[in-house]
Amino acid sequence: MLFCIIIKKLAQSKSTLFWKKKTENYRNIEEFLKNCGSLSLKRYSYSDIKKITNSFRTKLGQGGFGSVFKGKLENGCLVAVKVLKGLKGNGDEFINEVATISRTSHVNVVTLLGFCFEGCHRALIYEFMPNGSLDKFIHDGGSLTYRQLGWETLYQIAVGIARGLEYLHRGCNTRILHFDIKPHNILLNEHFCPKISDFGLAKLCPQKDSIVSLIGARGTVGYIAPEVFSRNFGGVSHKSDVYSYGMMILEMVGGRKNISVEVDRASEIYFPHWIYQRLDLGEELGLHGIVDDESNVSARKMIIVGLWCIQTDPSHRPSMSRVVEMLEGIAESLQIPPKPFLYSPSRTPVDSSTTHVMPL
Repeated sequence: MLFCIIIKKLAQSKSTLFWKKKTENYRNIEEFLKNCGSLSLKRYSYSDIKKITNSFRTKLGQGGFGSVFKGKLENGCLVAVKVLKGLKGNGDEFINEVATISRTSHVNVVTLLGFCFEGCHRALIYEFMPNGSLDKFIHDGGSLTYRQLGWETLYQIAVGIARGLEYLHRGCNTRILHFDIKPHNILLNEHFCPKISDFGLAKLCPQKDSIVSLIGARGTVGYIAPEVFSRNFGGVSHKSDVYSYGMMILEMVGGRKNISVEVDRASEIYFPHWIYQRLDLGEELGLHGIVDDESNVSARKMIIVGLWCIQTDPSHRPSMSRVVEMLEGIAESLQIPPKPFLYSPSRTPVDSSTTHVMPL
């Protein structure tokens, strides 16, 4: 009998602590929004969100964060509504997204139009991007929705993303490190202009700081820079985003994940090594869709830039400003980088998962 009473008391104590922490988290977010003056963004109620999305009728996508729904504002403007599920950590992902993206204004960064924070409901309202995310255009997987964009469009997308990252790293009063650059987080408008999205793992840091403090790893397996996993490779900085960018544009070149999913584990091909060897030996690139000199030049620029970006030592990677210069410069002037000291990582079910970490 005494044992049952003790267990009951412990359960009640645990429940009380949970609700106390949840209440504190809610107050912390409200305090953040109040201190930032709502960041000049419109705040919507949950009933507004239901009205905007027509009771969540059209789902555009889903991820670990929650779901994205198509919506329409009263003025007729189409929007994408990102409905967050749960309250991870201290609500740091919600704060990250609102705090970072509300500071931005760039053609290659998605625009945040408003948010909802009401009780357990949280949502973010973005401009609608009719062509969805980049991954569906470069990761075929046998999908009927796959569509070859063409080398000129791929090249322009690569340049646009580079400009967006250059802006985040240098164009803002406070430098923004994204930490989750990947095709899924690149959205395309009706003209295939790319826009960087999903700032849930972003970190703000002063422009003068080159190295940032980071607890644990963050990002998506396959795009995370070595130094984010282990500080033995160097300090974490804006060069970590450069690495992710390099892995991404190499996937754009290859039209698939950097590890081929069409071969068995014993003979799996790591695309960056394969393409480096062809480039180093002066062989034909052997890529689909290269039909003229112009597309060959675009592909070659993207490959060389991508290989520079994935150098293991962060100090050997170019800044995003330099990346833009390289992409827009003369292909013949680009030097082939040293072979990246990499290995083909094991293919696991979590290769596409996002790693979440301690709050900022």
